Amino acid sequence: MTILDSKQKLLILLFATICILILNCAGHQSKSINNDNEFSSIIEKGKLFWDQRSDTNAIKKAQHFIGSAYNQKPDDYDLALLYGKILYTNGLFHEKNNKNKTKLFFDGATICRNAIFNHPDFHTIYQNTKGDSSFRILSTIIEAPKSLIPGLFWWANNLSSYLNLKPVLERINNRELIEVILHRIISLEPSFYYSGAYRLFGSFYTRIPGIELSQSKNYFDQAINLNAEYFGNYVNYAEFYYQKAGNKELFNKILTNVINLDPSTYPDIMPENVLYQEKAKNLLKKESSLFE
Repeated sequence: MTILDSKQKLLILLFATICILILNCAGHQSKSINNDNEFSSIIEKGKLFWDQRSDTNAIKKAQHFIGSAYNQKPDDYDLALLYGKILYTNGLFHEKNNKNKTKLFFDGATICRNAIFNHPDFHTIYQNTKGDSSFRILSTIIEAPKSLIPGLFWWANNLSSYLNLKPVLERINNRELIEVILHRIISLEPSFYYSGAYRLFGSFYTRIPGIELSQSKNYFDQAINLNAEYFGNYVNYAEFYYQKAGNKELFNKILTNVINLDPSTYPDIMPENVLYQEKAKNLLKKESSLFE
């Protein structure tokens, strides 16, 4: 009887556990439905903090709220890209630890890549393309419509920043993907995100061995010619090209000029320009070590 009682108790315990799990699942489903009613409120809070992204605490709160919304609706293309932008901004301007930076950029790249892959415009082209998966992905990007440009840019922006923190072999292995994405953006919308594709090319080509440094300069010049109002085009020029070229004088001159500019002149991009001014100051503080 003792053995039987033990078995019965075990069965009862298992049954009770299953019931609790079922009730918990039902509770979570109800919570998810309730959260749907609060969904727009969560996004609104996240966007309010995103508008204050030059502040470190605000960007963390934006990441929290938009991340929570994204976890509920990971197939929302625009929401995924906003989350990718927030992770990128936090990684580039606010996070100091390289390990944490790497994770932010990796997560941002993954989220934006998935947003692209799940987009019906991408899926349609991909399904009609023959070959192995890598060939089909690159071929689809080459034919990508304008609707995919934001996703492609934030994928490439996060990915290239992630690769800058990794060994050179990883940059070489991903070179073709980055190039195909950026060429497609330039062919359809060259000024997208203040000449972001030109800016990325200029930065990325200083980190790939065997490429003439003049190619980097040409891309940065095009970025500045198209969007001189965006401070990031100058700061990246100094950080990547002039540092690589060993031109300390122009490195200093460009960054000093950026610091002396008035970011309020361009209200739409004031948060980014303020952040790039801070980045310029930090680069000048490290000037001696960068040109040893």
